[in-house]
Amino acid sequence: QVQLVESGGGLVQAGDSLRLSCVASGRNFALHAMGWFRQAPGKEREFVATISWTGVETDYADSVKGRFTISRDNAKNTVFLQMNSLKSEDTAVYYCAASRGGITKLSTDYTSWGQGTQVTVSS
Repeated sequence: QVQLVESGGGLVQAGDSLRLSCVASGRNFALHAMGWFRQAPGKEREFVATISWTGVETDYADSVKGRFTISRDNAKNTVFLQMNSLKSEDTAVYYCAASRGGITKLSTDYTSWGQGTQVTVSS
């Protein structure tokens, strides 16, 4: 199992960009598919993006497609989420997660989770 620590959140204005990072420790990070999820106040946690262990396959929620990019650097045990053209509706706590399977949008497929990082977008 891997341990995950997110960083990079903050308060920005609509239209700005942020880059979230998630550093993993533990065994076999490179063998895990990674995902980003988010949870806004009063809402369920929702899928944002996922990337395969090779970095070749990615998938995104429709709400962020074309604005967010997920990537990873296995040499540094890190996964990134580049967020551009941020909107107020992107405000949430963002979590990274690790899965031993392939890319997946299902939160139940992820076995390790970080503590989350707050992203607040003012309009």
